[in-house]
Amino acid sequence: MEDVVIKRALLSVSDKTGLVELGHALAARHVELVSTGGTAKTLRDAGLAVKDISELTGFPEMMDGRVKTLHPKVHGGLLAVRDNAEHVAAMKVHDIGAIDLVVVNLYPFAQTVAKGATRDEIIENIDIGGPSMVRSAAKNHAFVTIVTDPADYDNLVAEMEESGGKTSYEFRRKCAAKAYSATAAYDSMISQWFAFADQQQLFPDMLAVNGNRIEELRYGENPHQRAALYVPVGPHGSGIAQAEQVQGKELSYNNYNDADAALELVSEFRDGPPTVVIVKHANPCGVASGDSLIDAYRAALECDSVSAFGGIVAVNRALDGATAEAITEIFTEVVAAPSADDAAKAVFAKKKNLRLLLTGDLPDPKRGGLAIKPITGGLLVQSRDNGHVADGEFKVVTKRTPTAQELADCRFAWTVAKHVKSNAIVYAKDGATAGIGAGQMNRRDSARIAAIKAREAAETYGWESPRTVGSAVASDAFFPFADGLLAAAEAGATAVIQPGGSMRDDEVIAAADEAGLAMVFTGMRHFRH
Repeated sequence: MEDVVIKRALLSVSDKTGLVELGHALAARHVELVSTGGTAKTLRDAGLAVKDISELTGFPEMMDGRVKTLHPKVHGGLLAVRDNAEHVAAMKVHDIGAIDLVVVNLYPFAQTVAKGATRDEIIENIDIGGPSMVRSAAKNHAFVTIVTDPADYDNLVAEMEESGGKTSYEFRRKCAAKAYSATAAYDSMISQWFAFADQQQLFPDMLAVNGNRIEELRYGENPHQRAALYVPVGPHGSGIAQAEQVQGKELSYNNYNDADAALELVSEFRDGPPTVVIVKHANPCGVASGDSLIDAYRAALECDSVSAFGGIVAVNRALDGATAEAITEIFTEVVAAPSADDAAKAVFAKKKNLRLLLTGDLPDPKRGGLAIKPITGGLLVQSRDNGHVADGEFKVVTKRTPTAQELADCRFAWTVAKHVKSNAIVYAKDGATAGIGAGQMNRRDSARIAAIKAREAAETYGWESPRTVGSAVASDAFFPFADGLLAAAEAGATAVIQPGGSMRDDEVIAAADEAGLAMVFTGMRHFRH
């Protein structure tokens, strides 16, 4: 394929960023500029000579601008195969001039939705002519250059300067690929709006998933795997992907995954007291609330200081210098916080490899949305686990009612258990985890592993007894047998919180009564796989 000289350009953009500079660069190479509406006005106001699209088509813009570029003299000029004799003859017969460059970006559909516009306004911001021109130009990229992103204007100008006003086939091919991605993402946003917002469909017949690549990562979960970070196209909330990295080496796939797990859990406490979450391999290994962040951090660390080494820390408050100092006493991979004061930043600056992520607002744990998981040959899609149960909805099922402190510990343990891989068992006492058992094939083993960690912590810190003594224990799903509950009782738990719903609930309740435990049912399971 040969280089193509840019002689005529069609410009029609909603985002005017860089437009005037591009117009001047094209005019300097004697490129004829054809444009529409506001784009033409912007170029003329900058002193550039511009031909209106109506001069090209012989028809005025009509129907409130809905019809202006949908014309054979536009699409014929874009789609004609320049070395096809029949196409060339048709252009001559119908007086169709070739268009060599198309610069288009589309109506701001996503921004219109995000600002809470009316349905009629949203519909009017569905671009028709723009995507049509983009697709025509991209299809005929053998002869036409299509640019859809203002960030590529400089690349276009540089390409033309290096080749005497021409573009190479390789450049046009890359532009075409990006153009089709742009229209696909645009259509998917519209599809999602119609399905989720307009039609109230949770699971539409066809699910459009799209995202912008932010960066390629060093590797995936393992060095032989490749990985990249994408963020959704269109409106979306804040999260780890949107966090500002203040310092430290680049984040890995596992860093992102673990930091996300930590942020999701600490966000459950965004309206609560100072709280710290420590995560290792996507599972919390210590969570605590306190009067200050440093108190909370120390209590969280004491739950499992062995696992915390090389872990991820997330906090629900502005990070202060004293807490930063405590965090750096052991090796920590990532710290995520809404913000950090200068003292905290100065402390972390001494640890060049430690990544500090500032998230701004914490995500709303009750927000909606879909969770998507690939499986062989398909996608599993479900609504986010944003379920919450108020204290008043807990059902006491034992003879003994939990005390106020036991109920508070039950609530804390239950909140943490929601974010622990199943089968999950979490002991909590006085606003801090006492032991966490994660990812076992039965919950009896999870209960025992958590108790073992609590005993190890007691030995490490010289406590008289493990923190599981007098604690509340949460199970993410019902106890199918009494053995898991009895293991928790052996560890010293005095209160239990679980969903209930087992065919052997009566046996489990009887075992709790015999052990003198207070137990509440939530009626809601929180499996996490």
